[in-house]
Amino acid sequence: MMVGTVKKRAKDWLLFFVFLLDDIAVVVLVLLGLRFLGVEMSFPIGLVLVATLGGFVFLAHKTIIPAFHLKTTTGSEGMVGMCGEVIEPLAPVGLIKIAGECWNARSVDERIDAGEHVEVLRVERLMLHVKRKEPHAEGRP
Repeated sequence: MMVGTVKKRAKDWLLFFVFLLDDIAVVVLVLLGLRFLGVEMSFPIGLVLVATLGGFVFLAHKTIIPAFHLKTTTGSEGMVGMCGEVIEPLAPVGLIKIAGECWNARSVDERIDAGEHVEVLRVERLMLHVKRKEPHAEGRP
């Protein structure tokens, strides 16, 4: 399990570095441009710039990398895992209601009667493929 975590973090840092490449290129071009124009920078100013950029990288890391792992909440990918109620029996195709909207749905295994709850497994075009939602054990949400 530790190897998976290390690989995940390495991938996150690689993606983060790729996103920073344009910023790094701008900084390098500005520094080269200043040097080309004969503008010299003192050590304390350079140190402040490096500290500022390091702080930016740290803050960006803390805000951007967690966003890589957020569940998709829009589009067809966002529908997967949502639960709804059967309006017209699914035998195997019928109508369900999710978040106040009616959708065409297909049961993946058997007939599901009106009033039962279902969970979206996948979306193909505008058809939701669903299964019967298993009731939770007592004491669990």
